[in-house]
Amino acid sequence: MNSPAREIPAPDAGTEVFAFVQALAAELSGGKVDLPSFPDIALRVRQVLSDEEVSQEKVVRVIGSEPMLAARLLQIANSAAVNFSGRAICELRSAIARLGFNMVRSAAIAFAMSQLKRSSELKGLERPLEQLWQRSAAVAATSYVVAKRFSRINPDTAMLAGLLHGIGKLYILTRAGNYPGLLADEAAYNCIVRDWHAAIAKALLENWEMAEEIVQAVSEYEDLERRGARAPDLTDVLTVSHLLDAFKDHPETLELNMHDAAACRRMQIDAAGYRKLIEESEHEIKALREALGV
Repeated sequence: MNSPAREIPAPDAGTEVFAFVQALAAELSGGKVDLPSFPDIALRVRQVLSDEEVSQEKVVRVIGSEPMLAARLLQIANSAAVNFSGRAICELRSAIARLGFNMVRSAAIAFAMSQLKRSSELKGLERPLEQLWQRSAAVAATSYVVAKRFSRINPDTAMLAGLLHGIGKLYILTRAGNYPGLLADEAAYNCIVRDWHAAIAKALLENWEMAEEIVQAVSEYEDLERRGARAPDLTDVLTVSHLLDAFKDHPETLELNMHDAAACRRMQIDAAGYRKLIEESEHEIKALREALGV
């Protein structure tokens, strides 16, 4: 895969900044984009669910090999966000049947992301990892309700895209742990994240063999002028959800940004529609975040 066109800072801009950007460029051009610190169970779940003909029994065996994830799935299956019948279940097979494979995939990735801050390899990065996880879970929950209320996109797929929308930023953060000088230079670090995270996310998710619509959504959601199909697509859902979460505490800025976003026009949602969404979905969003472990 070819690396994106990026201007590599001159060495006098900071030795570590220069070295870090060189390393990113080499990893992208060499197709070596992966998350070695990512818990193995999430990757095994992804692999088994990539087979459209996989049996539920095989999924149960893979998830059952990680007791903490199995317990988490049971907790989600019995949560207010999913258990509409009020009937509690205590068997993993029943939990998977209730959730469906899309939600299981999301739950496995959510579990892995929440566990990253416990990795010894990432010691010292607990706070930014937690902040990134909080944002990912918030956007995931918002994506679920936005998809359900303003589009025909599968809400579970939208939730997965929301969880993954910061995966490029996560990759950069895990790599930056080896460059303390870069982490200390907030302006330089933020510049690298801004310029590189979308291309990295695209390469990483393609390496994981994620569905094309998820790859596109995660790599293009920040393009507010993106031309899309007449009907709202997954990228539109993620764009709107990210805006709603990013500016939820600043309504005047939110309205301005929504006005400029092509996705909002395609979805026919404005600030008034957002306020109604929050009023009607606050409990659902809260339940979804709790189900994800936030």
